[in-house]
Amino acid sequence: MAKNPYPVANAGSGLLAKVITVLVVIAVLTLVIKYPADVARWVRGLGGVVDGLVAFFRALLG
Repeated sequence: MAKNPYPVANAGSGLLAKVITVLVVIAVLTLVIKYPADVARWVRGLGGVVDGLVAFFRALLG
């Protein structure tokens, strides 16, 4: 088997990274459960931002 010439970093394998990931997931789930209307409004706002970026790049690239 040939060696990979590019080293692959095993990012996020530490205990601290896993704990932070679990805490973020718990926080997002808590927000969705406690404030579903607010989260829906935020997601809609992010969708508008994404639509704006797509329109910008389409205009930029022709």
